[in-house]
Amino acid sequence: MRTLFLSALMSFLLIAPAQAALRVLTCEPEWAALTRELAGDLAEVDSATTALQDPHRIEARPSLLAKARRADLLVCTGAELEMGWLPLLQRQAGNGRIQPGQAGYFEASAQVMLLERPARLDRAQGDVHAAGNPHVQLDPRRVARIAAALAQRLAQLDAANASRYVERNADFQDRWQAAIARWEAQGARLKGVPVVVHHKSFTYLADWLGLVEVGDLEPKPGVEPSAAHLAELLDTLKVRPARMILRAAYQSAQPSEWLSQKAGIPAVELPFTVGGAPGTDDLFGLFDVTLARLLAAAP
Repeated sequence: MRTLFLSALMSFLLIAPAQAALRVLTCEPEWAALTRELAGDLAEVDSATTALQDPHRIEARPSLLAKARRADLLVCTGAELEMGWLPLLQRQAGNGRIQPGQAGYFEASAQVMLLERPARLDRAQGDVHAAGNPHVQLDPRRVARIAAALAQRLAQLDAANASRYVERNADFQDRWQAAIARWEAQGARLKGVPVVVHHKSFTYLADWLGLVEVGDLEPKPGVEPSAAHLAELLDTLKVRPARMILRAAYQSAQPSEWLSQKAGIPAVELPFTVGGAPGTDDLFGLFDVTLARLLAAAP
């Protein structure tokens, strides 16, 4: 009887799925996708937001608090992007592992150089981030650096599997660099193309591809487009034309569609993050679709 019991137990252990070593909560879908690339089945990964939510403003729901309480690692953009909800989530979760300064809290923006750092802070100028523009996920060069740093953090927290994180990062970097070369070849004709943006969401995409931002639908960062500002922007475009208007999937289509009709230029909805459009289930798809939509609007 004992032999049968031990035999059954061994069989169960052999066929039972391995439990993920780390529980990871990310603030945005792009970092969930990156963590999955680097950790595979070594981590259980959830995102606090979706591509159809403004990452500046979400509600810390009870289900999200439960995930934060259990998390071994919290991966966020940082640079004040989540300042409207993340500090509250960290306090209410009561999880010492994911507090600022702890190994279980990782900020993607802290791993790269940020653009548009204000010379002076003045909240009258709108939603200005002191450290610089936080929307780093649309520059694949910066994503590569963030990936290397995140792999190191995963290895630190899960030392028993450190070599696997190293291997997975090396594999990701090889595939990612090959993809960057392909994307840059495809996007070469976008260099110098003037665009209008809904929000300062596409600064790093423009920096990478050489797009030139000539106008913003928002009169100030984080301030909703007004009829008066859109009329002024339309007059500006008569002097300095743009080729397209860019908005993120979570942003209202109404302002860009109005300007599109008046100015006679296409309004382009970009996924902005993983899950923001069909075919963007991972980071590679995010850039494939983004490039395809930009190129279709600028023949």
